[in-house]
Amino acid sequence: MKTQRRRGFTLIELLVVIAIIAILISLLLPAVQQAREAARRTQCKNNLKQIGLAMHNYHDVNKGFPVAQFGCCWGTWIVGILPYIDQANLYNIYVNDRKYGVPSDTARYGHAANLPVTTTRLVSLTCPSDSPNVPIGEITSHNYAVNFGNTAFGQHAELNGVEFGGAPFINTPSGTPARNQSISDLRDGTTSTILVSEVLQGVDRDLRGFAWWADATQFTTYLPPNSAIPDRIYSSSYCNNLPEQNLPCDVSSTTNPTMFGSRSRHVGGVQVTLADGSCRFISENLSLDTWRALSTAKGAEIIGEF
Repeated sequence: MKTQRRRGFTLIELLVVIAIIAILISLLLPAVQQAREAARRTQCKNNLKQIGLAMHNYHDVNKGFPVAQFGCCWGTWIVGILPYIDQANLYNIYVNDRKYGVPSDTARYGHAANLPVTTTRLVSLTCPSDSPNVPIGEITSHNYAVNFGNTAFGQHAELNGVEFGGAPFINTPSGTPARNQSISDLRDGTTSTILVSEVLQGVDRDLRGFAWWADATQFTTYLPPNSAIPDRIYSSSYCNNLPEQNLPCDVSSTTNPTMFGSRSRHVGGVQVTLADGSCRFISENLSLDTWRALSTAKGAEIIGEF
């Protein structure tokens, strides 16, 4: 009796199967990556919602938003909202966080007494799409900054033809009594004034996103979202110019003083929290005039759809 031989795969058939599998994987991976980024973007938006809620809860208790910063190094808005983002234990540790009295070494963000706070990575203040950074020792950077208006960190009355239109948060130099801004100071209305926006953490010694420190606790809208124009910082030691990573940076000058723009890892724009607590995705192609108008507190601009 003649037995029938079992036929296996030919080399060509095997190669065809491998090619088909490779094509399926190439189609699947981008979809998986997009789904993961969508989830990260949603988490980032939720972080911004929580910050907005914390700001309003703070406002209800203290009759104003938290002080943005006091001098270079003696506390920022992050410390102020800690009890309202389930971090009351850290708030209780931090020295001189709300009183903002005479600056002392024991109240600095880098003092040993405050390191248990400033070396803690706050998940609710970290965008999962960005890479965490610790530029000084183990002190953390984060991904959200408060709105200092439409000029620069120093809130110049006029900068290269742009007139300052007020802001929800103010620059408090050392030795100046800190003052809370309140909703009543937002004359342009809470639905058209940005409270908080995304920023990117710098790489290595770069201090962008280092929000325990005054300069990096804020952003301004002089630069458009995700701008190719460099951020400005006063020292090249803290400026790691990485334009290919959406982190262009240069040293400050008279015409381009210290300023950090709003930046994100989300394709096409940045996410913000408005003063009414709502969150919006702002296209990086939005008119620069509209973008700047959204940051002013008393600019009296007429803002259309955004």
